Amino acid sequence: MKEHYVTLFNSKFLPQGISLLLSMEKHIENFNLWILCLDIECYNLLGKLNNKSVTPLLLSDFETSDLLIAKNNRSFTEYCWTLTPFTFNFVHSIDNSIKRLTYLDADMFFFKNPSDIFDDFEKSHKSVLITKHNYSPFYDHSNTSGKYCVQFLTINFEDGEIIRKDWESKCLEWCYNRFEDGKFGDQKYLDRWPIDFKNKVHVLVKNDIILAPWNITKYSTEELIVFHFHGLRVLNNDKFYIGNYLIPRATYDQIYKIYLGSLKESIDLLKSLKFYDYVQQNNSLLLKIKSILSVPYFILKLFKYRHIIKT
Repeated sequence: MKEHYVTLFNSKFLPQGISLLLSMEKHIENFNLWILCLDIECYNLLGKLNNKSVTPLLLSDFETSDLLIAKNNRSFTEYCWTLTPFTFNFVHSIDNSIKRLTYLDADMFFFKNPSDIFDDFEKSHKSVLITKHNYSPFYDHSNTSGKYCVQFLTINFEDGEIIRKDWESKCLEWCYNRFEDGKFGDQKYLDRWPIDFKNKVHVLVKNDIILAPWNITKYSTEELIVFHFHGLRVLNNDKFYIGNYLIPRATYDQIYKIYLGSLKESIDLLKSLKFYDYVQQNNSLLLKIKSILSVPYFILKLFKYRHIIKT
């Protein structure tokens, strides 16, 4: 069965988006990645790739009047979150033969074939797959950011559309980067799904196959399938900010070095296509200060850890 995936990003996030694609090409035999391009530069460049496994979609071709109203009263990040439930419908409107579709955050990266994830989902005989944050205690924001993470979310169109439409309606009404009345972005809505749609929603059973910086200290990477490189940003060709998390040295050596290598490969590809506007942060001093404030400095020194990495 051919798996279909969808993600969204703009031209600034092309290094991560292309790295996601490269990891999928390495570990997945038969797939299609639909990419909702948030600007024309991203759409044009992905077109130049001429990759048979990629279908770029231009956001402006799908924006409704309701979405444009939301766009005008939300930040860029908030609007991206608002769009997440819509991406499923955008894809299905083009190819209604697709039975199920998986949303991926663009900064995800595959280390193995995800067949075990889908096997777990299929055994549940349910319509929607979601994953827990599984926070480490130091980073636990379940009460404000949500118990579940949108990062990897699968919907079977036949039976899951009622949930997607409900999510879409709620995100269109309210989707902001703040905790308010039990809501946060597009994500806190998921807390109710296993309760309100208990016969339709499956929570991934294994906690160690989709990992992220907020839980990496809890698990071994032995069973890792997908890692979410949340917060990592490109500073220049060989300098990266890896986020406000304390990453164990072993994890950096086993996981982050591979991803940084892929990002450099993606940047080289972008440069070969005459695209150079991929720097995502350019104030290293400000980022260093932010990092020290997020993690006590003595811990950083103890672990000989740096947030700014030059490869």
